[in-house]
Amino acid sequence: MHPEECSVRAALDVIGGKWKPVITWYLMEGTKRFGQLRKCIPDATQKMLTQQLRELERDNIIQRKVYREIPPKVEYSLTSHGRSLRPVLAALCKWGTKHREASSNASRPNVTITGLRADIASGAVSTGINNASIRRNSA
Repeated sequence: MHPEECSVRAALDVIGGKWKPVITWYLMEGTKRFGQLRKCIPDATQKMLTQQLRELERDNIIQRKVYREIPPKVEYSLTSHGRSLRPVLAALCKWGTKHREASSNASRPNVTITGLRADIASGAVSTGINNASIRRNSA
């Protein structure tokens, strides 16, 4: 297969990038103004957010509506083509949740400590280091 025939590449050409899927996800909730998107995505700079919005508009994923008033009001919403990404982004979100959980579990060693003694009345805890054993459990 030639690289230009890869459908994943075609999809990523449109929604690839650090913020495009996130912007699209937040617009699934409904129409948002630029300031609302900035609050949803505080790590994105104004310049980057503007650039990503323009690219999504160019690719017919979102539409930009400008109201002729002072101060200017601009709203962003998904086109029908953009709304067709809902199942894709939902699957990506589900995968991201599972990945985050797996990564979190993998980064924490599973350790069992035996021989730990606690005197509840006094609040003292003793490891009984001579009799304690620490065993790393395989995940």
